[in-house]
Amino acid sequence: MAPVPAIRFDVLTLFPELFSGYLTQSLLKLAIQAELVTVKTWNIRDWAANKHHKVDDRPFGGGPGMVFMPQPVLDCVEAVQRDAETPGRVVMMTPAGRRLTQSVVSELATGSRYLLLCGRYEGFDDRIRQLLDPLELSVGDFICNGGEVPAMVVIDTVIRLIPGVLGDGESATDESHSTPGRLEYPHYTRPREFRGLEVPEVLLNGDHAKVAKWRDEQSKIRSTRVFDPEL
Repeated sequence: MAPVPAIRFDVLTLFPELFSGYLTQSLLKLAIQAELVTVKTWNIRDWAANKHHKVDDRPFGGGPGMVFMPQPVLDCVEAVQRDAETPGRVVMMTPAGRRLTQSVVSELATGSRYLLLCGRYEGFDDRIRQLLDPLELSVGDFICNGGEVPAMVVIDTVIRLIPGVLGDGESATDESHSTPGRLEYPHYTRPREFRGLEVPEVLLNGDHAKVAKWRDEQSKIRSTRVFDPEL
């Protein structure tokens, strides 16, 4: 019997083809092959209850752009929830949502299934939010053309915390933001000298205690420069 994936993502979008390349590359591809992660894509337009497969309409009250209508989105979500024994948590990708931070990623990594709802146009009819009560997530204080790239960010960040996805299990524990407000120290590899710049001597002497102290100091310096630039 095949192992049960540690986590499953269902991506609800108007453009499932955007994920075709993403799902077949790098760590995510290996995690899927190892059956540690499952990702399925669904086209919201397939649930449009009209002959033209229309999913959007003009907003009441006027204004630019179009808005997702409730019917196709809700019907899609409910059908996808029935595709597995566990309905999963609905995650609405929206710039009005909770900021995605490493601590939020850690919370998500403890779950087993997420339905990532990707917006387009001017967003969702608010009754979708009211009826689904989703976790609303934003990947930053900026606007994307749709929720697909933010959904990829969620998948990319969460799977790194799933045991077995990374080659070295400690890789995710000592990175930037693994401790709030703390950035990772600089890294060096061969050659020892490149275009006049040399690898710090402390990294070459084999003294692990001194290396650890240097890395901690460099992490503090980098963190201060980014988070407290006026200091």
